[in-house]
Amino acid sequence: MATGITDRMANGGLIGSDNDPTTGVKVTTFTSSGTFTQSPTNAPQEVDYLIIAGGGGGGPGRGGGGGAGGYRTSFPGGTKIGSVPFDGVPITVGAGGAENNNGSDSVALGITSTGGGKGGAFQTPGSSGGSGGGGGSDDHGGPSVVRPGGSASPPGQGNPGGNSYTQITAGGCGGGGGAGSAGSPGSSGNPRGGPGGNGLANSITGSSVTRGGGGGGGSDYRGGVPGGDGGPGGGADAGNVGSAPTQVGQANTGGGGSGDTWYHYPTPGQAGSGVVILREPTGDFIASGVWPLDRQFALKKAGNWI
Repeated sequence: MATGITDRMANGGLIGSDNDPTTGVKVTTFTSSGTFTQSPTNAPQEVDYLIIAGGGGGGPGRGGGGGAGGYRTSFPGGTKIGSVPFDGVPITVGAGGAENNNGSDSVALGITSTGGGKGGAFQTPGSSGGSGGGGGSDDHGGPSVVRPGGSASPPGQGNPGGNSYTQITAGGCGGGGGAGSAGSPGSSGNPRGGPGGNGLANSITGSSVTRGGGGGGGSDYRGGVPGGDGGPGGGADAGNVGSAPTQVGQANTGGGGSGDTWYHYPTPGQAGSGVVILREPTGDFIASGVWPLDRQFALKKAGNWI
């Protein structure tokens, strides 16, 4: 079901994609799957979009952070979709991945954003996805070992996960990749997990919101060393052995799940679900850019007059 359909006004003129006071916009936000139909007075109009897939789940058993869901947008200044009328078009919002699972794809108007890659489990590389998952840790007592983070695949939707690094005594797991930057590697100097990559800010709704952060990598140590922080934009923080629990990725950001710290203690985190946001001109304003009084009253009553 679609939620968050809003008209926004400022100083007597509508905030449009080009700040044209004679042009209105309607923003439709899908927090779960549904259908999209342009109103008859709007169609056909070109549509701006922000489509984010579900993030990848954290890796178990000294695991890497999950990668953020694939992030694709036309706003601002990119190529819009259309101009064709859209009537009952199905919209799919991808679920966030559970432990050791990739996120699910989000699909809208012919565009697919790929689910985030899961964090690597013990002795396992991170998986590829919209953004790649961080690498899992390895056994102690032997030579130093690096487990690579997963790649961003297909390219252009995110960034790779960070590598893990295991020394003879301890090591850190890699952070999941984010929409804005790669996940950080686990530390080679102490067992702390790598932070998740940063998300990206976007103002398609009229307000700047950061989404698509990578999940923090787990700590490969039993001595209370914390895991990595989740990336800004909904990425989950990894926990601290025996105290702070892991966090889950923020819903409707595509944030990656947090990696496990030392064999399910605490358990790895669920990733955040995706979101689909569509922005279109409404075409229901007079040429002067001044709203009719009945329209102004309706906006004030709905709390959308600013």
